[in-house]
Amino acid sequence: MSVADAGDLRADAHGHESCAAETPAAPMPSKDTLVAAGEILRALAAPVRIAIVLQLRESQRCVHELVGALGVTQPLISQHLRVLKSAGVVHGERIGREVMYRLVDDHLAHIVVDAVAHAEEQ
Repeated sequence: MSVADAGDLRADAHGHESCAAETPAAPMPSKDTLVAAGEILRALAAPVRIAIVLQLRESQRCVHELVGALGVTQPLISQHLRVLKSAGVVHGERIGREVMYRLVDDHLAHIVVDAVAHAEEQ
């Protein structure tokens, strides 16, 4: 098979280059789904929030446990938890005087773990 047969670039009627053997477009999720995915990724886009997700991946935690594990202040942890909660990443449940936070599902932990692994490979 020649290079020309393998999908070289050719000019269309308007002079634009295109692949000779175009791959069909992948099915696209709805606009609402794409917007929601973007909001989740934005919520995860802070080092402290990534660290919180990694902690919650192990087990549910209350704020003071996250403060101790991450070495940041309680107000900062609370602020980041609010962002994660509003994006649907974490859920808080009051147990006595404490609010226990947990991940909504494991998909989110996989996103963070994969991103961290990728960053470590760089």
